Amino acid sequence: MLDFKGKTVLVTGGGVGIGRAIVEAFGRAGARLVVAEVDAERAAQVRDWLQTAGVEALVVEGDITRKEQVASLAEQVEARFGGLDVLVNNVGDSLMIFKPFDSYTDDDIDRLYAVNLQHIFRVTRAMLPLLRRQGAGGSIISLSSIEGFRGIPNCSVYAAFKSAIGGFTKSLALELGPVGIRVNQIAPESTETPQLPMSAMIGAEHREQIPNWIPLGRFGKVEDMAGAALYLASPLAAWVTGTTLHVDGGALAAAGWYRDPRGTWTNMPVMSGNGFNF
Repeated sequence: MLDFKGKTVLVTGGGVGIGRAIVEAFGRAGARLVVAEVDAERAAQVRDWLQTAGVEALVVEGDITRKEQVASLAEQVEARFGGLDVLVNNVGDSLMIFKPFDSYTDDDIDRLYAVNLQHIFRVTRAMLPLLRRQGAGGSIISLSSIEGFRGIPNCSVYAAFKSAIGGFTKSLALELGPVGIRVNQIAPESTETPQLPMSAMIGAEHREQIPNWIPLGRFGKVEDMAGAALYLASPLAAWVTGTTLHVDGGALAAAGWYRDPRGTWTNMPVMSGNGFNF
């Protein structure tokens, strides 16, 4: 069991899904938690869990896409805990905007930027003084997506912002390495969450096809991402920075290859013949 006693961890979007699982994982590991959550009901629910679990915590209801609320969040973290050891930038959303790029409006792009990238810049910048105050050993973890590493039709803007998180992660890792703060990202594939109930979205008659594109044969669980975050924030990853942890069941490694109905591997859906029978 990893021990985060005496460490202060901030998780944005920590009221539901992957964020909630990360909060609970760090709480069970002994950390002090700061949870930023935009939804009042979810904020109340995670506050109740933290109190019941006996976790020292600060739950801040607010919208981290608004710069004044990010500034307020930093002030509250400093007032309550004095510093910060781990920042988890968890918030992100496709906003269900799926359409050809030439159909995107400026508003579509601005909204996707705000919820997928801009807040990572703002929150990270606001928390850096608190991370630096704690000295070497700090960790910044951002949640990205497998879509930042492969093409996804009709979702180009979302994919572009997810890809940009990788460039930010690598560059910031170089800047902060000399002071002992590590910077990494987690890139999930489709994960079962209340916002995206993958199994319910795929009919039972099609679920047998899941292993055809995810080699480990299932969708991700929020606990998979929480475990990755614990690892990256822990001394086990003391020499890991500027990198991406792909938590995707092997989907990216498959790189477009999948098993066709005959059980052969192919990357050409219309290919005739026997396929590549590896």
